[in-house]
Amino acid sequence: MTDGEQDNDADVRRHQRAVDIKDITLENVRLGKISADDVTIRRETLLQQARTADAEGYPQLARNFRRAAELTALPNDVLLGAYEKLRPYRATYSELLSLSQEIAARYDAPETGDYIRQAAEAYRDKGLLKLDVDPA
Repeated sequence: MTDGEQDNDADVRRHQRAVDIKDITLENVRLGKISADDVTIRRETLLQQARTADAEGYPQLARNFRRAAELTALPNDVLLGAYEKLRPYRATYSELLSLSQEIAARYDAPETGDYIRQAAEAYRDKGLLKLDVDPA
């Protein structure tokens, strides 16, 4: 790890509230002592993991970490909507392609967009798409 990477790691940790793992309990959540922000992984942390995986020769793992980092920018309703559309028979090929383009462009998530496009192609090949029904 270079000095720059160490500085980046320190910067990422500096912006996070330090919560001891033993303090993350249901009771503390109920009391408001622990918030979702305390247990949410950060984009920067995932990108650092991707850099480490790449450096160690694990390109597929690095790609997964980069996709996960991209997903941190998606609002929950968009993420859950994408998840729903990626279930078999829930979306047409064109709906999945549109979703891939929207996520890539609107949320600066090119790897996630590519992943959805690949899923659309695989679903088409396996017959797992919702049929286009002409309402006329």
